Amino acid sequence: MSRTRTLFAAVTAVPLLAIAGSTSAFAEDTVSYSLEKTETGYIRLNNKTGEMSICQEKSGQLVCKLATEERKAYEEDLADLKTRVAKLEEAVASIGKIPPVIRDALPSDEEFEKGLSYMEKFMRRFMGIAKEFENDDKGSKAEPQKT
Repeated sequence: MSRTRTLFAAVTAVPLLAIAGSTSAFAEDTVSYSLEKTETGYIRLNNKTGEMSICQEKSGQLVCKLATEERKAYEEDLADLKTRVAKLEEAVASIGKIPPVIRDALPSDEEFEKGLSYMEKFMRRFMGIAKEFENDDKGSKAEPQKT
């Protein structure tokens, strides 16, 4: 354990020491992860949160299963994306449909027919008055004045 931990701490601490110029005790305090050798591979420990993930050596590289905090972030992103997709699908499905605000504001068929009846009465009366003016104009044909 100490050899793996020391090696991992040394690898991650080198850049910190070069920048900070402090002791190795400080460098070990700032190490985010520690590795512990097991019979089947390694256990990676997050020194800040205490969460662990299982790692195995494959083809000369250390491959770790998704750590708990990474898995949680992945699942939150996935849930967010599902919500966004559902909203987009709803928006696409509603294209071409009358929005509820407008649909609810439209008059019923009965109200429409009543309004149309008022317009028809208005137009008939208006056209009647226009014809009366036309008839009055024909009956009193006076010669235009020459000035």
